[in-house]
Amino acid sequence: MFSRSARQLGSGSILRSPLRSAFRRAASTTPTTPVPPPPPPIPATTPVVKKKRIGFFRLTWRLTWLSLLGSAAYLTYEVYKEVNPSPQIPQSPLKPNGNRRKTVVILGSGWGAISTLKHLDTSLYNVVVVSPRNYFLFTPLLPSVPTGTIDLKSIIDPVRTIAKSTPGEVTYLEAEATDIDIAKKQLTIQHSSYSATSGVHHVTIGGDEAKPIVATIEYDYLVFAIGAQTATFGIPGIEKYAYYLKETDDAARIRRSLFETIEASQLLPKDSEERKRLLSVVVCGGGPTGVELAAEIKDYIDEDLSRFVPGIENEMSVTLVEALPNVLNAFNHKLIEYTESIFEKQQLDLRVNTMVKKVDDKNVYATVKKSGGDTENVTIPYGTLVWATGNGPRPLTKAVAAQIEEQKTARRGLLIGEHLLVDGTDSVFALGDCTFTKNPPTAQVAHQEGIYLASHLAKLSKIDDLKYEIGQNTDPEQLVRLQRRLDRTQASILPFKYTHQGALAYIGSERAVADLVWGDWSNVSTGGSLTFLFWRSAYVSMMLGVRTKILVVSDWIKVKVFGRDCSKE
Repeated sequence: MFSRSARQLGSGSILRSPLRSAFRRAASTTPTTPVPPPPPPIPATTPVVKKKRIGFFRLTWRLTWLSLLGSAAYLTYEVYKEVNPSPQIPQSPLKPNGNRRKTVVILGSGWGAISTLKHLDTSLYNVVVVSPRNYFLFTPLLPSVPTGTIDLKSIIDPVRTIAKSTPGEVTYLEAEATDIDIAKKQLTIQHSSYSATSGVHHVTIGGDEAKPIVATIEYDYLVFAIGAQTATFGIPGIEKYAYYLKETDDAARIRRSLFETIEASQLLPKDSEERKRLLSVVVCGGGPTGVELAAEIKDYIDEDLSRFVPGIENEMSVTLVEALPNVLNAFNHKLIEYTESIFEKQQLDLRVNTMVKKVDDKNVYATVKKSGGDTENVTIPYGTLVWATGNGPRPLTKAVAAQIEEQKTARRGLLIGEHLLVDGTDSVFALGDCTFTKNPPTAQVAHQEGIYLASHLAKLSKIDDLKYEIGQNTDPEQLVRLQRRLDRTQASILPFKYTHQGALAYIGSERAVADLVWGDWSNVSTGGSLTFLFWRSAYVSMMLGVRTKILVVSDWIKVKVFGRDCSKE
């Protein structure tokens, strides 16, 4: 039994053992499928991009704030420097090297005179400024004053403030030059209150009205820059009935006239011809001054007066009269056409080819040249008349020309050489509107002439010092070096060359035109609202002082927020 059981167990083991072996062999020979490696982690791209964006905007924000802070710091520095100028070198008979310090008399306070003063090293000379007007007037923005767009004080820089910012002391005398002796180098002046339109009121001594204060000044160099007066071309009635626009008083008188005629018209019936005449403004002159004044008045009527006097924009008219075939004659023809189209949209009455013949207290009488060559007589009623065209020599300019043989043919201004020296003299320099040259009588020309003359006077001072040192020196080697320096300095004196940089004009409705020039290779003519912003920024950059720049920008902001007022003053 035991043995059978044993055989049965053994046989069972024998039967099962081949199966086990087969399974084992199959398990050992079957290839194992490799387990794929875990995928690499997905990079977190989104947080990185987000961090970059946050960094970019943060950097932009910081740069903006740094720019604002830097601009504020620079403005603060400029204001401080203007309010607290550096100490000046006092005037004296002798220079530090023992040479005599010469006297330069600057006659005038316009663009040419002040540009010379501002850029001149006044420590080289005893500088005296003589002018009946004790301030510099930024004339390009004067047409904005009658309408209240800009306050009059905002475009005025006192002469003494400008003189205080120069290296050496400057003497300013508020007086009018009455005579110049070219041979003796003497200037006769008298103190008088300045008024461009109402004449001269003498300041007297001891109550004696017959004797104004008179003084005589001697000079080594005279800078003659008294400008010009408005030319009426002999047209009857202009001097008596028309307003000019050259001085501060003129702007105030134009504003008073505008409001006097407006207030007087309110007492008359709306269909009255007299009311229509009183509400008519006529500007004669199609240059930048006349165009800008007409545009400013039209803006004032449409944008501000219409709020205070409802309906006046439909009654009040502005007429611009020009004798030539178009306005802004020095500008590109496309800009002229653009200006005329803007005037048409504004309903500003533009009359070209219209030559004024006579003026009385109510009308302008003119002839219109037709396309066929025929002429037609027209009558233009006015309540306010502004004459904004033409320059003529002042009486003192004529008196100086009469003393010099080379100036006998001078009719429109003094004749000058390539170094701005008046023909027939060796010590009188002239610049600006009082001269007659191939350059246009503009502020841009006078400004460049002033910069040139300041540099020229500095070179003359250096030449004079070198000649003095040569006369005082006995060392041969030193004399050779001094002579070489003298030759180089004399060779460095170049003639004046005017560089035209373009022209700007405001044409109304916050639009302007610009005819810009870069050297001899590029011309840019543009007009529109962006040009208006450029016009403003260009004029602000041209202003002399930081104070006036801030005041002008403040005036523009005030007008934008509150509008212009309707007061007479």
